[in-house]
Amino acid sequence: MAAELLFTAGDLARMRFAVSPMWEVGPSLRLLRSGLPHAVHQPWAEQVRPRLAALGPAYGLLAELVPPTGYVPDFINPAPDGPAPTLAQELAAIRATPAERVRRDLDRLRDGDGLGPRLRALYGDPVGGLVRLTEAVEAYWELALAPYWARIRAVLDADVLHRARQAAEHGAARVLNDLHAELRWTEGTLRLCHRTSPLPGRTTGAGLLLIPSVFTGPALYSRLVPPDPPQLAYPARGIGTLWAAAPAAGTEALSAVLGRSRTRLLAELAAPASTTELARRTGLSSSAVSQYLTALRDARLVSAHRAGRSVLYARTASAEALLAPLGEG
Repeated sequence: MAAELLFTAGDLARMRFAVSPMWEVGPSLRLLRSGLPHAVHQPWAEQVRPRLAALGPAYGLLAELVPPTGYVPDFINPAPDGPAPTLAQELAAIRATPAERVRRDLDRLRDGDGLGPRLRALYGDPVGGLVRLTEAVEAYWELALAPYWARIRAVLDADVLHRARQAAEHGAARVLNDLHAELRWTEGTLRLCHRTSPLPGRTTGAGLLLIPSVFTGPALYSRLVPPDPPQLAYPARGIGTLWAAAPAAGTEALSAVLGRSRTRLLAELAAPASTTELARRTGLSSSAVSQYLTALRDARLVSAHRAGRSVLYARTASAEALLAPLGEG
């Protein structure tokens, strides 16, 4: 049995794509909590799992909110206002969730294994609880996703560009039918083969939001909460190359511009690392590494993200663009 959404021509005209940080938060946390090896994301998981203890109570709250399987409260995935909302914008939307909406979602979650103590506190005080929740999400983001966001975002943007070109060349129906094996569009009806629970009416909110994700796995996720437009989160194309490191060879030309030590540090940052770790790998002193990283950060070639007591440095999209052609020559 499949659920169905009935669309008007106006709904189809308002179909759009969005890149959503929050649609990476829940699925990535679920993957980490599983403790299982992952064919694609294992390099990322091995780096991030040891850092989770630095989250303290925040991790406990998020673990209650995102169970190992099943329903995740809809209010943590507000409908994106534009094509690429920032995490701060999405967290503001979560904090603005009406108390009755929060409690309704938690009641649905309660029907599974019940609510843990932190979610019971959220249920009793949604306003204060949402502040604590968004602070926990922000801490998790800085530790687990922000250092990798340039790389993740590149995959998501590439997927959106591919779908947009597909729509321009073949029309919206081709895009929907090519999006996922469990999604089918025929004559004004969108069939969600993965969803067997009743829908809230014949149609949902106007339009349709398509959201690529790197952490959803092979599944298709849906959020159907009128009057918001339906959201469908699907696995982005190109995930298999997400954690492939840019080659460090062939950096002589870049060294002539940035200097050998700065270029070496960029090459070492195929995965985010701390000053101490970079000093150990390169043989440079910690003070020299810190000085070079400050210069690279000022040039917007690296970004810094706090993970507990450490600060992790990561290459930005600009740095990735500088290094990528060097590996192809």
